[in-house]
Amino acid sequence: MNCQLSPDSLLGGNALYRLLYEGAGTALPCWLSYLVAGGIIMAILANGVLVGSAAITWAERRLLGRFQNRLGPNRWGPFGLLQPIADIAKLITKEDLTPAGADRVLFTVAPVLMLLSLILMTAVIPFAAHTALVNLNVGVLYFLAVGSMTTVAIFMAGWASDNRYAMFGAARAVAMLISYEVPVVLSLLGVVMIAGSMSLFDVVTAQRVPFLLVQPLAFLVFLAGMSAELNRSPFDVSEAESEIIAGYHTEYSGIKFALIQAAEFGGAVVVSTLIATLFFAGWSGPLAGYLGWFWFLLKTGVAVFLFIWIRATYPRLRLDQIMAFSWKFLLPLSLINLVAVTLEVFFLKDANNVLSVADLWTMAGINTLVAVAAIGIFGQLIKDKVTVTQVRSTVGVVPGVSTVEVR
Repeated sequence: MNCQLSPDSLLGGNALYRLLYEGAGTALPCWLSYLVAGGIIMAILANGVLVGSAAITWAERRLLGRFQNRLGPNRWGPFGLLQPIADIAKLITKEDLTPAGADRVLFTVAPVLMLLSLILMTAVIPFAAHTALVNLNVGVLYFLAVGSMTTVAIFMAGWASDNRYAMFGAARAVAMLISYEVPVVLSLLGVVMIAGSMSLFDVVTAQRVPFLLVQPLAFLVFLAGMSAELNRSPFDVSEAESEIIAGYHTEYSGIKFALIQAAEFGGAVVVSTLIATLFFAGWSGPLAGYLGWFWFLLKTGVAVFLFIWIRATYPRLRLDQIMAFSWKFLLPLSLINLVAVTLEVFFLKDANNVLSVADLWTMAGINTLVAVAAIGIFGQLIKDKVTVTQVRSTVGVVPGVSTVEVR
């Protein structure tokens, strides 16, 4: 057999896929080579997500320990590096229980679907030049669409568990999806307008000035919105132990619980790769032709650190505060950013519909001023008025201990 893949085909832009396909084609039929090459690439991506999940569990616990003036995991291996292996070994050996009244099919499928959506999202991420599995011309839309499967899986897990606490947690997750998906999508419209394409490759190549500087308001809205959609603190009320135990995964144990945790932590890694692509100029950097993968991983690590830093800094919000933060703060900011970018692109693009480097720096200066003004104004408008009053001990309160009443 002699199978050749055209560089202009849908998968031909991936040098690794083309190498695997043509190599397998020397001994296998072309249709089977197509499946073998795709299976190997997907196995690499799947294992990358799982390894990334394990790495972020260790990094997050170590960093949270530093933030909170403690050590974090430090028993298994040097600096606790083997702690994720110990965790997965414990979870695999735990008994896998299913509630008697649960919908067994949905109960089992939900954790798999949560992890599957992350693996599918990695298919369009360009880790370096010509290294994504496929360069879709609607890559941004694909990422958002596939990412919403996670929330559907969360609702399936809560519904199938036959547990009211799990159902409450799932309902909260759906409410947050509806609330935060709108500002997240609007924040990305500005990025797409400047790049002139929804292809993630085109977005990276358009960043002669990183969009972090050109679109600071869009970056802040996207970071906050994705924190909520990932159920990360301070937005993790869908699994608030003080109110609804563990929320949607209360009834999960064993390997199913391990899959849910891998999906939650892996979600932060996958979203961080998207942040590196959309706002940090992806693989761009010195010697990008050889070290593009290094710059991409470094920028992804910076995005992961931001998520961990936010978790360590802010306390969990109430559900009403989370909803108000989306509709009364993030949504107006995303609309202001969209209007500003629309006007800038309309007036600054030349006859060839291209923005020069000088135009991008001009937009960066204007949008920075817009971001500071908008955050200051709307921050004051939605600022909670909290009155703290010391109350004397009464019946039902521990004698001698004053109580703080928050209104």
